[in-house]
Amino acid sequence: MIEHEIKISFQEYGSVKELDAADQNLCQHAVNAMENSHSPYSKFRVGAALRLQSGKIILGSNQENAAYPSGLCAERVALFHWGANHPNDPIEAMAVTAYTEEFALLKPVASCGSCLQVLAEYEKKQGTPVKTILYCLEGPTWVINGIETFLPFLFFEERLNG
Repeated sequence: MIEHEIKISFQEYGSVKELDAADQNLCQHAVNAMENSHSPYSKFRVGAALRLQSGKIILGSNQENAAYPSGLCAERVALFHWGANHPNDPIEAMAVTAYTEEFALLKPVASCGSCLQVLAEYEKKQGTPVKTILYCLEGPTWVINGIETFLPFLFFEERLNG
């Protein structure tokens, strides 16, 4: 038997205000994206913003539906928009935040597994890692560099690419 150990590394900041100006701006765009959240069922609004290499910002917000599987997370809304409209303009960073009036969010909310798998696919496609910023509006901020921190055993099969 061989035992393996996996360690992850990320940075934690006390607030978004400790980030550089470009990342603070991206986080504000994620807050703005939350305004378009359609979340009448969960009352859990999520906003995502992507910063592309060109400087363009793409927004996404969660979109719920009474037929629950028909909804979509904020991250995938933004990522699929990028894939459909800007696939040759690499994603540098993604900021994600959430808010609910139902309870206090005391730590950043991580993206779901489906969103992380989509991020993994696009990160592999563009050949560079995506800096991901997860943060609370009034709390800590986590900065994660690259999908393998989230998914050390991510699903990606080279032979599927032909």
